[in-house]
Parts: sequence; C-alpha cells; structure tokens
Amino acid sequence: MPARDIYHAAVIQALIADGWVITNDPFYLAYGGRELYIDIGAEKVTIAAEKDNEKIAVEIKSFLSLSPVSDLQEAVGQYEIYRTVLKEVEPTRQLYLAVNKRVYEGIFSERFGQLIVNKIGINLIVFDEQLERIIKWIN
Repeated sequence: MPARDIYHAAVIQALIADGWVITNDPFYLAYGGRELYIDIGAEKVTIAAEKDNEKIAVEIKSFLSLSPVSDLQEAVGQYEIYRTVLKEVEPTRQLYLAVNKRVYEGIFSERFGQLIVNKIGINLIVFDEQLERIIKWIN
C-alpha cells in the first residue's frame, strides 16, 4: 500500500464533520491484474427515500514540491487513472481530489489551474487542515 498523505487524518476528520461515513481507508481498486489504492472511500446516507446513498472516493494531494505545475501534472494523471478505473468497477462512486486551502488559492485559482480543472472535469474538495473542515466542494 502507498504511504499516506500528510493531510490524511485532517481530511478524514473534515469528511466526518461534514456528515460522511468513512467506509474504506484506503479504497482498494483492482482491474486487469493491477491494484490501485485511492486514499479514502466514504458514503453519505440520505434520509429522503427517493435519493440513493452518495458514495465518493477521495485522493488527497499536498503539493509540497518546488513546482506546483509538476505537482498538478502528477495529481491530474493519478486522478484520471483512478476515475477511469472507478467508472468501470464502481460507476456510481464519484472521485474527488482533496487539496488544502493554500493549494486551492494558489495554482487552482490561477487561470492555468482553472483551465485544467474545467477542461478535465476534476471534482475538488478544498479543506482547512488546521480546522479539519471542508471549505468548498467543487463539481
């Protein structure tokens, strides 16, 4: 299994505070003889009878290198692989990329980052690692 991101515990607490139940830590995927581990799987049970349970998978990225563009390239590549496999094996589960407020206010708020997020269609969770709370959901 891969090493956990430095914000792993903060994101779990933020999801729990937002009403999510952590179902997988990590969320295991297998396809074509390959194994993948997305950081977290979670579910939110809705009370309304006409709605299905929401299910998500969350990949956390800290963007700690000297190059935010390199970090974005790595994150987007991993996100695309996970999303492609997830659509095959569990198509009802939505994939999210979790980034902290600093990262979101940096490269993701820039014109370059917005182009990538919008054209690729990346779902984002923006969290505050100090407060262990979700600030924003972006679909």
